Amino acid sequence: MLRLDFGADRGSSPAEFVLVAALLTVLTLTVLQLALALHVRNTVLDAAAEGARYGSLADTGLDAGTARTRDLIVAALGPAFATDVTATYASDRGFPTVRMRVVAPLPLLGLLGPDRSLEVIGRAVVEGSD
Repeated sequence: MLRLDFGADRGSSPAEFVLVAALLTVLTLTVLQLALALHVRNTVLDAAAEGARYGSLADTGLDAGTARTRDLIVAALGPAFATDVTATYASDRGFPTVRMRVVAPLPLLGLLGPDRSLEVIGRAVVEGSD
């Protein structure tokens, strides 16, 4: 006759709970960190595109677009993310454009991460006065 002994599992419930809770906590924190990294990337990309649009207006220039980009990044993320912002004139499919390049840190642990690891480029067609 087969006898089942259910007493051998006594006390395993707290250990299983700790293991599962630790795994779920790590998974949740990883997803939150990914969301933060995507938020930083999208914010910097939007600021670069807005700065390029602003710099491409007929009555402004590259310096105004660069300043606008820096202001938007500093307001949204802080000054550490707006240290390397450059603007140049370029050509895209035969049209003169403003090219706004932003290099920023990519957050891997909170807002800390390797410096100069995120590069985004915003472009806008130069407004003509013809």
